[in-house]
Amino acid sequence: MTTDSKLASSIRAIKDYPKPGIVFRDITTLLGDADAFRHAVDELVKPYQGLGVDKIAGIEARGFILGGALAHQLSAGFVPIRKKGKLPHQTVRVAYSLEYGVDEMEMHIDAVKPGQRVILTDDLIATGGTAEGAVKLLRQQGAEIVSACFVIDLPELGGRKKLEALGVEVRTLVEFDGH
Repeated sequence: MTTDSKLASSIRAIKDYPKPGIVFRDITTLLGDADAFRHAVDELVKPYQGLGVDKIAGIEARGFILGGALAHQLSAGFVPIRKKGKLPHQTVRVAYSLEYGVDEMEMHIDAVKPGQRVILTDDLIATGGTAEGAVKLLRQQGAEIVSACFVIDLPELGGRKKLEALGVEVRTLVEFDGH
């Protein structure tokens, strides 16, 4: 993968956040730059135009921002995937692994129908635990995962490989070394 230098330069690096030794990749600077945001959305949707995508599933919270823009560009519906207890209607839930424990995410039970073609999105793929959980949740409801797309990949953490092992194509725009 070739890193998009225009996008890479629009992403802020915050050292020692949320803990010492971590470099947090903050896309709020990309989102605040109209040209960079438009460029990221255009690049993310490019391979999916004309493929008959039914839904974009966005992982809370930055995946909501990207997902809404992708859904608009592809004339698809949007599915929010949220932490447990945040959705008002009947939900389906899955547990997923975090670096230091387990959490749960959920979506509305009627958010996707069997056979619908879905793209999963979030700002970043790191260890892949959250994205893996989202793929399992969507498949549990019968969705066909067309792809998972992210602005940032931290390849050393193995998230891409985790999704590819599930048979999910992964698309990213920028790679950064380290955490």
